Amino acid sequence: MEHRTVLGRTGLEVSRLCVGTSPIANMAPLYGYDVAEAQALATVEAVFDSPVNFLDTSNGYGADGLAERRVGQAIRRRGGLPEGFVLQTKVDPDPVTGDYSGARVRASVEESLARLGVDRLPILALHDPEFMSQDGFAPGGALEALVALRDSGVAGHLAVASGSIEVSERYLETGEFDAVLIHNRYTLLNRSAEALFAKARADGVGVLNAAPYGGGMLAKGPRAQPRYMYRERGDAFGASAATMAQACERAGVPLAAAALQFSVRSPLVDSTVVGVSRPERVQQTLDLLAVDIPEALWEELDALVPAADL
Repeated sequence: MEHRTVLGRTGLEVSRLCVGTSPIANMAPLYGYDVAEAQALATVEAVFDSPVNFLDTSNGYGADGLAERRVGQAIRRRGGLPEGFVLQTKVDPDPVTGDYSGARVRASVEESLARLGVDRLPILALHDPEFMSQDGFAPGGALEALVALRDSGVAGHLAVASGSIEVSERYLETGEFDAVLIHNRYTLLNRSAEALFAKARADGVGVLNAAPYGGGMLAKGPRAQPRYMYRERGDAFGASAATMAQACERAGVPLAAAALQFSVRSPLVDSTVVGVSRPERVQQTLDLLAVDIPEALWEELDALVPAADL
């Protein structure tokens, strides 16, 4: 983790691991638990004290931007971000009306800057555009607003953060985005984002791979977590996950280590986004990167990828 990489054409040096903050936003319907404020702040501070220099958050994580407010509080307690630290947030629709217009994008950024206590963002991402009720490409829409924010210096670089490969491709085709974040689509079990990542890499676009555990199943194990990508998994996925877990057990390798290293070792991925909710999880995640995984196990796991999606 002492080694950093340049995030595509952004020129930003980032750690291979990026910590995500949705788990500290009290999103119980998604994660099944809440996180006390003291624990959340300690978690963010543990990131600041670690070799990780990259944090991902979002305007829409938690009620009234709880994740951003907690990150901002931790920043203030430290007297500012550590030197060289890269903070990324995302614009989100209005949580009540669903408005995702250009005006809403500008309002979202203003809210984020106030919560985080910063006046500029190294990376600003368009979040989940696949769920937009409005046309993000239309005049006066989300894309136009984001470009204006970047050109005015509020954002250093733009990213698109999505669970849809097709929608991400449309935004990348504009040439306005310097990074792409895809979640749950490039894991031990699902390689569907591979072609997108390869093209992004060829075009100089930074690649962020989020949720390498598929929503927890590849960290806790398929018996403990029956859901993949936050919904019920298919039989093929369940069977493959169980067989992969058995292969890792025989090799003496934690399934979570294989799942994390699959992403971090990939030449297609600049940084892997992993959400954590407790301060000790930061070091535990770094420890997973230090696990020695034999090449034979990688070959076995590659052969177990299910043919069908979910």
